Amino acid sequence: TRATVRDGWLRSGDLGELDADGFLRITGRKKDLIITSSGKNISPENLESALRETRWISSAVVAGDRRSYLVALLTLDPDEAPHLAAELGVASDPASMSRDPRVREAIQGDVDAVNARFARIEQIKRFDLLERDFSQDEGELTPTLKVKRPVVLEHFADRVARLYGED
Repeated sequence: TRATVRDGWLRSGDLGELDADGFLRITGRKKDLIITSSGKNISPENLESALRETRWISSAVVAGDRRSYLVALLTLDPDEAPHLAAELGVASDPASMSRDPRVREAIQGDVDAVNARFARIEQIKRFDLLERDFSQDEGELTPTLKVKRPVVLEHFADRVARLYGED
């Protein structure tokens, strides 16, 4: 208990900020912090949450630890993907959609809109659209359907490397 409660604060591992009225808002988890090559601390959860709020994106995992910019692994919302496919006149299977330039352009529009809400250093510079959503069967989601960032980044390490031009 002494290690957890220090100076009157419960050290839960959560990150937060106090507003002008003294209310605490949880903004992320300390263990999930991305520290860029320039030393900027970024909570990826803020970006990921904003990306998931868009119509077409189901899941997002942001990467960029010790890198000069951020990248994201994105998945299409399975309920909305058929609507996007019909709107763009493309095949509706997830694998084809993830490679289609028209789909990628639509997703880029969502990424651009999200980026406009964040400082330049916090913006997604490149993304990859995955062929499937994250799953419990692959060990990428907890029983409460929260993304296991380390597992996803391990499973898709080659895709992240390509986003940084490290083929």
